[in-house]
Amino acid sequence: MNATKRRAIYETLQSLNPHPTTELEYSTPFELLIAVMLSAQATDVSVNKAMRRMFPVANTPQKVFDLGEEGVADYIKTIGLYRTKAKNVIATCRILLDQYGGEVPDGREALESLPGVGRKTANVVLNTAFGQPTIAVDTHIFRVANRTGLAPGKDVRAVELALEKFTPAEFLQDAHHWLILHGRYVCKARRPECWHCVIEPLCEFKPKTPPPDL
Repeated sequence: MNATKRRAIYETLQSLNPHPTTELEYSTPFELLIAVMLSAQATDVSVNKAMRRMFPVANTPQKVFDLGEEGVADYIKTIGLYRTKAKNVIATCRILLDQYGGEVPDGREALESLPGVGRKTANVVLNTAFGQPTIAVDTHIFRVANRTGLAPGKDVRAVELALEKFTPAEFLQDAHHWLILHGRYVCKARRPECWHCVIEPLCEFKPKTPPPDL
């Protein structure tokens, strides 16, 4: 895909959604960190539902730590892998309290050193909480980048590097939000909904899908 077509894709997505953001509900970097940690192999909807119960009670490292693993597990038991996630949340809170004064660090190395925080989670926090132009490649972005031809890659790291290389600088901050939403609601895994895709004329996916009634 050439640079002109890539720019046109981002301009189209921007025109429809000028200020995209995560669908996870949060009000502080710490709330975002916890929500993203919990969202692994879970839906944003399920995480938001659980956090609407937990955050009014505990939304700081100290308050969450005081809940203990069982207390956190009770709030998040509707989320997949909840026991492992509860353990990681408590361990992360301990580190934040002991090493960072109860604040979420704004550096990749520090974030990735936290239990349950990988590169994707760190990228979401760096981008959404701290305004850094990172791209968190999840299954949606990986699919969209490869299917459209925007930034093909054999694995998530390759796609991340390709997106960083080929995305015009002015779109880097919002790129991963646009692509996640596009993959979640239009360029779906089982059957992309090409018939109402705004970037369909620019997309290099060949077997375009017709509307369901055709």
